[in-house]
Amino acid sequence: MAAFGSVFMPEMTISWFNDGQWSTPDVVPSDKLTLHPAAHVLHYSSTCFEGLKAFRHADGSVKIFRMDRNVARLAQSSKLLSLPEVDQSALSEMITTIVAKYADQVPEAPGSMYIRPTHFGTEPAVGKAAAPSLSSCLYVLLSPVGDYFAGGDRALRLLLETEGMRCSPHMGMVKSGGNYASALMPTLKAKAEFQADQVLFCPGGDVQETGAANFLLIDGDELITKSLTDSFLHGVTRNSILTLAADMGLNVQERELTVDELLERAAKPGCEAALSGTAAVLAPVGTLIHQGKDVKIGNGGVGETTLRLRKALNDLQWGRSEDKYGWLTSV
Repeated sequence: MAAFGSVFMPEMTISWFNDGQWSTPDVVPSDKLTLHPAAHVLHYSSTCFEGLKAFRHADGSVKIFRMDRNVARLAQSSKLLSLPEVDQSALSEMITTIVAKYADQVPEAPGSMYIRPTHFGTEPAVGKAAAPSLSSCLYVLLSPVGDYFAGGDRALRLLLETEGMRCSPHMGMVKSGGNYASALMPTLKAKAEFQADQVLFCPGGDVQETGAANFLLIDGDELITKSLTDSFLHGVTRNSILTLAADMGLNVQERELTVDELLERAAKPGCEAALSGTAAVLAPVGTLIHQGKDVKIGNGGVGETTLRLRKALNDLQWGRSEDKYGWLTSV
């Protein structure tokens, strides 16, 4: 099976911002883009993106999950990067147009169609290190994906990093490629030295996030995660899981979580942890690596509450349960 996100539909929707206005979106081949070598994005990383999914329901209909939230976040990221303002209604139409065109290619459950809107600066100017790009490109790419857990549900190993950060604090809530690039080297080092799957960044002992996902701790009926700040990504899946957890009767706490409290709670029987994100929804965490030693979370396996929360979200996405939150958009 092809790696997640490595197969693409042959076309995408695209729009260009020049001379103060957006072009009418087009449907074009998705295998190439033509850019000037001096394009702002190539030198000063003026780029942001989103990740969301469309799901095929049993009746054959196709629904996009929380499109409004992802579109709003892309507009926010663009603003924080000083890119041209995104027309949210136009972007929403670009998404639904291309998904509708390839609706017959949306996989059956447990697969889905991954949607990747991307916005980047195109102005050819290598002298604008301290100035924004006045032109840009916005496109929507589609990638059919299978079950993230097709190879088996395995509890992950996380290295606790108490010194370094995933990215610059004021850039944390921007979904920008540079943030992911900055987390790559620490993650590769953790994999080589400790056989870790991810690094959980905890600068100064403050538990934040991994390189590509938000962190959740589940202790009995308590679900604890860091309260939203500018320093880390405001995950759409995170928000969805917290909403479902509260409706299930869990005591959802968005607050500061220290490494000391995390380690103390992790040792308790029945404790669980998970990473939330678009790809995996909720990926179970079984081991923390701290000061060179493995610390099991609960029994070190996959937690029951983690599985229950993930099933609740998947059931909503695939139409197996009522969408009482209005999270699904029809195509």
